Amino acid sequence: MKKKSLVFAVGLATALALSGCAAGGAEPNESAAAPEPGAALTIAKPDGAITTESNNPWVGDSSANKLGYKNVVFEPLAIVNPTGDNETTPWLAEKVEWNDDYTQLTITPRAGVTWNDGEEFTADDIVFTFELIRSTPAFDTGNIQLTDITKDGDNVVLSFGESKFVKQAQVLNIQMVPEHIWAEVEDPTTFTNENPVGTGPYVLESFSSQSVTMTARDDYWGGEPAVPTLYYVSYNDNTALTTALASGEADWAQAFISDIENQYLSKDENNIFWPANVMAPDVLFLNTQEKPFDDVAFRKAVNMVIDREAHTTIARENAGPELTSVTGLPTPVGEQYIAPEYQGVEFEIDVEGAKGILEDAGYTWEGDALIDPDGEPVEFTLQVPQGWNDYVTGISLIADQVTSTLGADAKVDTPDVDTWTQNKRAGTFDAIMHWTDSGTTPYDLYSDTMDGRWLKAGELVDYNFGRYDNPEVTELLNTYANASSDEERTAAIEQVQKAFVEDVPVIPVGTHPILAEFNTRNYVGWPSDEDPYAPGDPLQVAAVQVLMNLEPAE
Repeated sequence: MKKKSLVFAVGLATALALSGCAAGGAEPNESAAAPEPGAALTIAKPDGAITTESNNPWVGDSSANKLGYKNVVFEPLAIVNPTGDNETTPWLAEKVEWNDDYTQLTITPRAGVTWNDGEEFTADDIVFTFELIRSTPAFDTGNIQLTDITKDGDNVVLSFGESKFVKQAQVLNIQMVPEHIWAEVEDPTTFTNENPVGTGPYVLESFSSQSVTMTARDDYWGGEPAVPTLYYVSYNDNTALTTALASGEADWAQAFISDIENQYLSKDENNIFWPANVMAPDVLFLNTQEKPFDDVAFRKAVNMVIDREAHTTIARENAGPELTSVTGLPTPVGEQYIAPEYQGVEFEIDVEGAKGILEDAGYTWEGDALIDPDGEPVEFTLQVPQGWNDYVTGISLIADQVTSTLGADAKVDTPDVDTWTQNKRAGTFDAIMHWTDSGTTPYDLYSDTMDGRWLKAGELVDYNFGRYDNPEVTELLNTYANASSDEERTAAIEQVQKAFVEDVPVIPVGTHPILAEFNTRNYVGWPSDEDPYAPGDPLQVAAVQVLMNLEPAE
């Protein structure tokens, strides 16, 4: 097999903007090269040299985690798809079955699976992995609240302290480790795992600060992968990564590419950009405890003058569809969860309607300047970190729109990321642009933005940054998460949506898709809008599913 040349990274990482970019426009150049049988795939990141090897899948800053190659060595029981139809695909489990209230999971292990050292994968490995999580709090990043682990014949039964309906992925996506290796580890939190043993289709061949080489197993339970070799490479920065992707030196990445049409897509007809639509919009978190956003009338008025089409085309450069539903749910992925009264109800710019709401609430104007009911000029500041180009553009557009239509003095501030993070957690802001978590239900969107339980953490919070406090909504979210029937869940989430629309605790601005760049030069079968079987991000647990779906191009 011919190994393609690589340009290796040698510098420090630069901050990767939480951004998206556009596809569409100019016609791409035709690729002159024919498919190369047995070609390797180079999977790239823009984070600079990875100097220390660690293949511990549980440690966040291990090289296996940072580069993503843990996902082709260690496999989960099942893979939960955050896009498409949100289906669950059994993987190391032949079958997974929840009880009615999702407090108990029965797992049937897949037969015929072996670890890459030849040992058999069994139910004991599942039990061991979950016992390891339960006994090592640092590994329980999903707070799964596991209360009991038992074997029932050939099956494994897991019991939980609360319903896992809204957090199924946190359980099912956990990657298994072998008992016969890890049982001898004295401290699993510091274990570097130099010779990683997993059930996945690839094994570690070599590691250096420039690249990691993975080779396909010939005894993988799922069959022989189409791609025989994977190179994981960390380039110096986004510019170097973009150049590598555009030229075909790198094949697969999740990255921000400015002016993606000219910088990447037009360079080769095989270059593909796919933003996977998930239930995770970008929103403006509003400080509901301070002027001016403590007034629901003002929140409603601002919500009515934001140009979401401009945000999609200018700030996000058409990376994903426009956010249209007043429920904040991106469509079509969230369509099934929209309450009947909001089906087809979309955001519209309505400046006169917004002014009418303000007038009814006691606002006036002095010239073009908006004056609040206390006789004070209305002003506020929008914050996002410097360098987050799409977010900076997004809040600049919003500031201009609100100032020109309503007369409020809207300013833009771009502090460093550490200052911004502290401000958002402490609530020392007027408004910030921020993402929401993506799940397979609407729960994450509404909990992240409205759930009073976040506020119990104290002065610093990890979501509900605007400190919206509505005990009824908090209880409804709890009902949704713990209900034992679809009817109960539906009733609860419809009431939550009504509060979201009428109270405007946050302002939904745009979709926040999972980005992926890849090429079809040598392999086809990648996920797409037509076949969204998984997100295309190589850092996600579903990377193994994507690789096993690839076939040689003809």
